[in-house]
Amino acid sequence: MSDRQPAREEPVIEVKGLRNSFGEQVVHEELDLTVRRGEILGVVGGSGTGKSVLMRSIIGLQQPDAGEVRVFGEEIIGRDEEELKDVRKRWGILFQSGALFSTLTVAENVQVPVREYYPAIDPKLLEEIAGYKIVMSGLSAEAGPKFPSELSGGMRKRAGIARALAIDPELLFLDEPTAGLDPIGAAAFDELIVELRNALGLTVFLITHDLDTLYAICDRVAVLADKKVIAVGTIEELLALDHEWIQEYFRGPRGRAAAATTDAKGSEV
Repeated sequence: MSDRQPAREEPVIEVKGLRNSFGEQVVHEELDLTVRRGEILGVVGGSGTGKSVLMRSIIGLQQPDAGEVRVFGEEIIGRDEEELKDVRKRWGILFQSGALFSTLTVAENVQVPVREYYPAIDPKLLEEIAGYKIVMSGLSAEAGPKFPSELSGGMRKRAGIARALAIDPELLFLDEPTAGLDPIGAAAFDELIVELRNALGLTVFLITHDLDTLYAICDRVAVLADKKVIAVGTIEELLALDHEWIQEYFRGPRGRAAAATTDAKGSEV
């Protein structure tokens, strides 16, 4: 796409030899992955391949059995919350459900991470920051005093993005951000992600099963299968690989429809 910005080779996330298991069930074994600065990396895989487990391992919410995870050059595994405080300031997270606090307004939700890292911040400045992030996410300023239950699904996703951006992160983790949205809402959310990446210089780690999203905004796609990342590349590069799941996923009816939509949009530019 013409609005994509080339990622630099500098790694923001480095995962090496990762192993995750739950009892006798091994989810990841010798998993390696590198995410480059400035790229939107899509992460795909079948059910049970551990896409969310991988993200949780990277952000320190899942303790792997073995391996190395570095974010901005900082080792994540085996370190406590206080030790990770400085690096966690540099990322924002949108969980699949949005994970907004139902008893807090949208503005108060956005203020939560700011309060956590800057407890002495002036209340007036805190309100200004929340208002700015809400508008940046594509919501109107009037959304600030509303509660999550008063918002549509798409608006709740945008409120979640506003909170993820609250402390000006360099890295954004998105877990199925378009899940549950209609095609128009999902496309608008995809456009928002690209706009934010380009305007703020973000690196984006994006878990999704949405083929339209993969074709429309991802610079590269990492495929999880066989307990590891079996391939990383552009969709064109992945299509050249002789792997059954990759071929079924990208060349199936939905994959062909997503590709046709992207081609049609490209011909309009």
